[in-house]
Amino acid sequence: MSYQDLVLGLKIDVDTFRGMKEGVPRLMEILARLEIKGSFFLSMGPDASGLAIFQLIKNPRFWKKMLRSRATELYGWKTALYGTLIPSPLIALSFPEQVRSLIAEGHEVALHAWDHRRWQDTLPRRDEGWIRTWFEKGIGAFKSLTGRPPRAFGAPGWVMDERALAVVCTLMPVDYLSCTRAQEPFLYRDFGVLELPSDLPCIEEVGSEGVREKLREMHEKGGVHILPVHAEVEGGVWSTQFEALLKEVLSLQGKITTLEEIANLIDKKSLPIRIPILSVIPGRASPCLV
Repeated sequence: MSYQDLVLGLKIDVDTFRGMKEGVPRLMEILARLEIKGSFFLSMGPDASGLAIFQLIKNPRFWKKMLRSRATELYGWKTALYGTLIPSPLIALSFPEQVRSLIAEGHEVALHAWDHRRWQDTLPRRDEGWIRTWFEKGIGAFKSLTGRPPRAFGAPGWVMDERALAVVCTLMPVDYLSCTRAQEPFLYRDFGVLELPSDLPCIEEVGSEGVREKLREMHEKGGVHILPVHAEVEGGVWSTQFEALLKEVLSLQGKITTLEEIANLIDKKSLPIRIPILSVIPGRASPCLV
């Protein structure tokens, strides 16, 4: 698929209870005002965000990221204690009406996680049984909310490996994955599955002006690009800047759509076939698949 103009896919990750409760409704309001649709990747199960305290101790880059992104404003102190001093609330499972509203308004919903924090922090140490159980819980929860299995998956923190790829491709009818920060769509070698990577930066990585500059650059080049969005960020203290970014894209005659639509239109035969690798990218605290 070749586009002369910019085609922007909105990949909206919901990582926390607060993001689901407060960020998703705010984002829905923004998208409704602009008459555009997005892809909401939902965390189903426990919000164990408080376990990130161990990353603060072990990883200096994580501490810098928290300071740069104004983490306490984004997530709140209560979120910072979930899974430690405060029991973990369930995320999407606590808001079935909200999930139904997303679908009713024409947004795509996909699977992001069962337990986001534990996947992001501990996947390399987990065995295949743990990975399979994690997916089974997430898929089961998704079915209970939507009446169908998920058809797309976006890995928490863009952390993924070959074992997880094999499991998700076995348990789900996968139309596409969005698990990497690669610079262009590709097909996974050995699996033949389409990857739609988040090739643009997050606001919490480079600031709203950094994202705006990148979008202007991509507008000049045209083509398909995926903007990673977080309900806690763009649906929180950065909501005004996010809406302004979307308005600018629309003013430049760019198309904003769901990843599902892009997956349906893209010419898979023209895509490279590759195996992604882990790498630390600017603004991230831990390695991502690229």
